[in-house]
Amino acid sequence: TCQPTIRTYTTQNRDRLNTQTLNTQISHHSISLPPRIRKMLRLTSKRIAQALASRSAQSPAVQVLPRHYHERVVDHYNNPRNVGSFDKSDPTVGTGLVGAPACGDVMKLQIRVDEGTGKIVDACFKTFGCGSAIASSSVATEWVKGKQMEEVLTIKNTEIAKHLSLPPVKLHCSMLAEDAIKAAVKDYEAKRGINANATPEAARLEKAADA
Repeated sequence: TCQPTIRTYTTQNRDRLNTQTLNTQISHHSISLPPRIRKMLRLTSKRIAQALASRSAQSPAVQVLPRHYHERVVDHYNNPRNVGSFDKSDPTVGTGLVGAPACGDVMKLQIRVDEGTGKIVDACFKTFGCGSAIASSSVATEWVKGKQMEEVLTIKNTEIAKHLSLPPVKLHCSMLAEDAIKAAVKDYEAKRGINANATPEAARLEKAADA
């Protein structure tokens, strides 16, 4: 007489028990069983399938894992440098305000320039966005301080992205930081009355800011 076979399923995810296979096994092994036993086994199989479906609905088998950020991103996010704001009407202050419509990030970066030396003596930022955007802003303010205007215009988003080990989907955050730096420089130059016809150096800076 063919008897029902009990099998133990050892898989990585027990919630993925194949109920179709279970039903097939019951049909195969219960050919010679009394109708009452076969009915009981099918009812049990149905209840197992319902229980698994309910559990899967509450805890999907496929879960989206949280993105793992580089330790530098975490550091700048938890302890952002130079958060704040300067008076944008101050003639020594340049303000760059940029945004990314695709993700909703908005970044304001400001620089304070020593009029005598042309060196950026201070910088600050306020950013509404994800951790990568905040970290990129924080790094940007650190990198511009103590540099001449022409130096900060050479800072590229790829350098910021590499420093923070940003994934491809977050490269736009570093691009915002680069754009904010250029916008701040351009704003400062506009306040100082610098234009393309003023001096060769000013023209070069203006061209670099628009690049």
